[in-house]
Amino acid sequence: MAIIARAREMRKALTPAEARLWVALRALRPEGLHFRRQVPLRRYYLDFFCWARGVIVEVDGSSHQTEDRQRQDRVRDAVFAREGLLTLRYDNLMVRDRLEDVIDEVRAACLARPTRSPLRSDHPPPQGEGE
Repeated sequence: MAIIARAREMRKALTPAEARLWVALRALRPEGLHFRRQVPLRRYYLDFFCWARGVIVEVDGSSHQTEDRQRQDRVRDAVFAREGLLTLRYDNLMVRDRLEDVIDEVRAACLARPTRSPLRSDHPPPQGEGE
């Protein structure tokens, strides 16, 4: 339960860049792109995650500019890539100054990926296996 509580705390304390991007990502819902924020997955918290398309969007502040942090980010991105997830990273300045470009890129990346089924592939469809 501590994981969920931590995610809730993080949702209430978005950085200005994260808050700005969150508003813009919510505008993509009519296009079928539903993002969640501060999603706990594995041992990480994802800034924004579109489960249906398997796209993670991260907003990187100045702390991500150190060599050690960049290495950690590459490891994290590789972990999720092995699971078929795509990570898009944007720095605070890009979100602040070029938000429309960021949203266009996120939209294009999402729409280029197949929709992930909420059901396991070995699960029969709810109406049965057909005739």
